[in-house]
Amino acid sequence: MTERQPIRILANAVSAPRIRADLTRRSFLATFGAFAASGALAACAGPARETRAGVDGEPIEDKLLMYTWGEYDDPEVLDEFRDTFNTNFIIDAFGSNEELISKLVGARGTSGYDIVVPTGGYIGAMAEHGLIEPLDHSLIPNMKHVLPELMSQPWDPENKYSILKSWGTTGFVYDTTKIKRELKDWNDFFDCAMTEASGKVSMIDDPQSLVGTYFWANKYSTNDDNAAHFDEAEDFLVNKLAPHISAFDSYPGSGAIPQGTQWLFQSWNSDARLGILESPDPERWRWVVGAPHSELWMDNWCIAAGAQHPKAAHAFLNFVLEPDVAYREVDYIGSDVGVQGLRERAEQEGMELPEMVFFDADQVESFKVMLLTESQQRFVDIWNAVKGRAAN
Repeated sequence: MTERQPIRILANAVSAPRIRADLTRRSFLATFGAFAASGALAACAGPARETRAGVDGEPIEDKLLMYTWGEYDDPEVLDEFRDTFNTNFIIDAFGSNEELISKLVGARGTSGYDIVVPTGGYIGAMAEHGLIEPLDHSLIPNMKHVLPELMSQPWDPENKYSILKSWGTTGFVYDTTKIKRELKDWNDFFDCAMTEASGKVSMIDDPQSLVGTYFWANKYSTNDDNAAHFDEAEDFLVNKLAPHISAFDSYPGSGAIPQGTQWLFQSWNSDARLGILESPDPERWRWVVGAPHSELWMDNWCIAAGAQHPKAAHAFLNFVLEPDVAYREVDYIGSDVGVQGLRERAEQEGMELPEMVFFDADQVESFKVMLLTESQQRFVDIWNAVKGRAAN
C-alpha cells in the first residue's frame, strides 16, 4: 500500500469572506475576482483507452479529473478505479473552499475538472451561480446505500447537485498527564484554557470553527445573524481567551498532538484521531465531543460545470458508494462517509477509535450545520482580532 501522508480533513477553511446564497451573479464574480485563476487545466495528451461501460451500458470516457482536498481518498481505491475502468485518473488538491471557488469562477465552465468536493454550506450558491451541474441519479444507483438522515441537507434538499463525501464534527483533545481533571464540554475547555493550560492552548485556524465555540458553549445559533451574540463572542474570545492561546493549527494530528507541543487542542474529529493514533503514548490523550453543541461539517461530491467526462465522473461516484469501497475510504481518511453498515463493520473488524469516527444519535442531534449568512464577515473579524491578541 502507498505510504500514508498526514490526512487533512477540513471543513470551512476561510481565507476570505464567504459567498452568500443571495448574492447576485455579478456580485459573486466580483467577490472572488481577486482570487480567480484563469484558463483550464491542461489535459494530458495520449491515446484513447478502451474503457469499461458505466451503469447504463455505455462506455465511460477514458479520463477523469478531480479537484479535492489533499490526501482525502485511499490511493488504493483510486488505483482500483483506474484499473477497473481503464480510465486515466488525474487529481489536483486545493487548500480551501475559496481556492476551489475562485478556480471555478475564473474558468467559467472551462476549469477542466469533472469532480469537485466543496463543503456543504457553499453548495447552494455554487449551484445558483452555475459552478456545478445537476447529477444524473440514474447513473449513481449506489446512492441507495447512503444513510437517509445524511441526505437532503439544507443546502441541497433534493440532492440535485451533491452527494455526501465525508462528515464529522469539532471537539477537543487534552493531555491527561498535564490536565488532571475531567473536561466535558466547551465551558470546561474555556476554563481550562484560562487556568492550568494557559499558554499551551491550540485553536483551529478557521473563523467559523474558532468563533463557533462560544456560540456552541452558550447554545446560540451561528446562523441567526444575532449581532448581540457576536458582540458577546468577540468580547469573550478576544479579551479573555485570546491571551491564553499559543497556537492556531487546523491539523494538530499531523504533528502537534503526537509531539505533545500543547496540552489542549481544539480539533476536527478525524484529525484528532490521527494525532492520537500517531502518538507514542496514545493513552495520554482524551478526546471530547464538543458540548452542549458543536459543528456538523459535511464535504460533498459534485460535478463541475462544463465537465468533459461526465460519465466517468458518475461512474466514480457510484464506485465509491459501494459498501466495501466506502469502508476502505473510512479506514483511510478517519471520518464517516455515510454509507449504511459501516459502523457495524468497523466494530466487527476492530477499527481503532471508532467512537471518533461514528457518533450516537443523541450526539448527532447536538451537532449544528453552519450555513453562509450575512454575518460571515463578523466571523472573520473576530478571528483576526483573536489572533492579534493571542499569546503566540
